Amino acid sequence: MSIRLYNSLSQKLEPFEPTVPGEARLYVCGITTYDLAHAGHARTYTTFDVLVRHLRARGLRVTHVRNVTDVDDKIVRRAAENGEEPLALSRRMSDMADADLARLGCQAPDHSPRVSTHIDEIVTLIAALIERGHAYAADTPKGRDVYFAVRSFPSYGKLSRRKIDELLSGARVEVGDIKRDPLDFALWKGSTDEAFGFESPWGKGRPGWHIECSAMAERYLGPHFDIHCGGMDLMFPHHENEIAQSEAAHGPELAKVWMHGGFLNVDSEKMSKSLGNFVTIRDVFERNDPEGFRYFLLGTHYRGPLAFDVEKRPDGRVVFPGVDEAERRVEYLYSTREALLRAAAGHEPKVGNVLQGQAKVVESAAANVLGALDKDLNAPVALSVLAELAKAGNEIVQQVAKLKKDKPAQDEARKLAAACVNALDGSVGPLGLMRAPAEEFFERTRAQRLRIRGLDGAQIEAKVAERREARDQKDFARADALRKELMELGVELQDGEAASTFRVLL
Repeated sequence: MSIRLYNSLSQKLEPFEPTVPGEARLYVCGITTYDLAHAGHARTYTTFDVLVRHLRARGLRVTHVRNVTDVDDKIVRRAAENGEEPLALSRRMSDMADADLARLGCQAPDHSPRVSTHIDEIVTLIAALIERGHAYAADTPKGRDVYFAVRSFPSYGKLSRRKIDELLSGARVEVGDIKRDPLDFALWKGSTDEAFGFESPWGKGRPGWHIECSAMAERYLGPHFDIHCGGMDLMFPHHENEIAQSEAAHGPELAKVWMHGGFLNVDSEKMSKSLGNFVTIRDVFERNDPEGFRYFLLGTHYRGPLAFDVEKRPDGRVVFPGVDEAERRVEYLYSTREALLRAAAGHEPKVGNVLQGQAKVVESAAANVLGALDKDLNAPVALSVLAELAKAGNEIVQQVAKLKKDKPAQDEARKLAAACVNALDGSVGPLGLMRAPAEEFFERTRAQRLRIRGLDGAQIEAKVAERREARDQKDFARADALRKELMELGVELQDGEAASTFRVLL
């Protein structure tokens, strides 16, 4: 196995060695479903979608679990504000998040457990922790709570590199706190006075956030599995507490590898609702194509911060310059593939003795993409391989046109064009790009850009036809004037041998 991943637990780049040869079991912390999924979620789940795709491309049988947090105080509060049931709100939000992630190209996980349907597993794990002396129940005015005794787990803090004494100095002790230690955290919160809750040996209540993931991961992956994934913000306390709970119950180690994605920063600040810089996935989709957004998310290494700039134009439009540029690059890939198909003209793919520099790029592309992803999911390097392949592809197309008078050489170049198409198709899979037929991509981006610019497609088509007629009549002054008029509207004409087409600029 040649895959190397950065393990947050050891803080080292390590060879990935599955517990069971040929298999990979991973858990990704899901969304707390009280609101729409945001751009930070998009980055996290795109990153780990590439991980799953790459593991499968390397021949591993992957079991991918991503939970749905549908029991949480935020959900209860938002549902009360909306006048709806908490589980109904959660289902609505999770369905919308699933749809957003599907448009983004994220494959559905093998299992999507919901907290509300796994209360039995949660209760069983809490009971085991009490029995082993790692948790205790305490009476409160709202019912019985259960807390995890942090000091009962000596290695607490090993993931986040935090020491218990340092945590204690910053812990807030509240008047009337029924915890034995300020560091202890809730496994179960009594809620006998609230309508939304679940029955348990400690009375009606709701599970704590951390125990939910421990119980659901165990249910679908067992007490020990290969990779645990999530955003950097979950390392402490969420993932630290997961380790404490699960390993106190079952011994080490909960996961062999811990992977954490970096922050997405809006205008140099971490995105958050409190700062008012909250951008949902749907906000981005209003402006940009999902494939362009995905390309943008992969353009920075997953462990580093990703700058998501927001620009307000004088005309009132809000644009995302980085995503715009990424969408143009995806458009270039699709255009290159279409040009290669035309150049190949039905020839069988073959790498011969012509255009040896380009042929070398074609032959090595797919392996180089996998090699980049082997090195801690280095998607930016993988994207640079695609860019190099597209450049070589366009050079091949140009050579096919130049070799009209040398039929044997042109045929060899056409075969190389066909091989380049295959190389492109074989390289994009692990990255989850170019999933749609080119015609579909161009149609949807054209429609979206026309809408954004407030243009009528039929009127633009009429202008293009009028210019074509002017050219046919050799009225070049009129043709040039129409080209300029269209360009001022954000419409770029593309003249071909047989006809003219147009693309709408971002």
